[in-house]
Amino acid sequence: MFLVVGLGNPGAEYAATRHNVGFMAADEIHRRYNFSPFRAKFDGLIAEGQIGGEKVYLLKPQTYMNLSGNSVVKVAHFYKILPQNIVVIHDDMDLPTDKIKAKIGGGAGGHNGLKSIDANITPNYNRIRLGVGHPNNKSEESVVNHVLSGFGKNDKENIERNIDIVTDLLPILLEKGIAEFSNQLGMKLAQR
Repeated sequence: MFLVVGLGNPGAEYAATRHNVGFMAADEIHRRYNFSPFRAKFDGLIAEGQIGGEKVYLLKPQTYMNLSGNSVVKVAHFYKILPQNIVVIHDDMDLPTDKIKAKIGGGAGGHNGLKSIDANITPNYNRIRLGVGHPNNKSEESVVNHVLSGFGKNDKENIERNIDIVTDLLPILLEKGIAEFSNQLGMKLAQR
């Protein structure tokens, strides 16, 4: 049994922003793998389904990014899902919009959603990092404005392709682990 979490902020004003690529990925996974309808529970929107023969809970925390861990820990405890069976999909400013990276554990890198999850469960879960680019100015105000802004045409196309790739390869992650997922990811990105 797995928990796949897409990070983002609730509300229409955030829907198409860089900080919400995790929600966008969750919505595509939900659509592609015919999950049950999302329902409000555990301070989030949760759906259940099957990916590659594995039972999967799909979660979009509705706590706002900084408190994402509150929702994740409730689902993990209720369904007794271990950290190694949790996959968190999130935005990453350290990567350009045509890049995706995956790993287990590590630091939060300034990402408040990851900090919240780390504090509530442990840092040792699977992370899929979708690049959203970085503002030229690294001031806190510039960073906030950047992650809460929308995408230009080229960046939007990159993000949509990246979400397709992650959705396609998700069964490999669940069945064979993050190392094989990363190998397949590298091959897919090299084909672009």
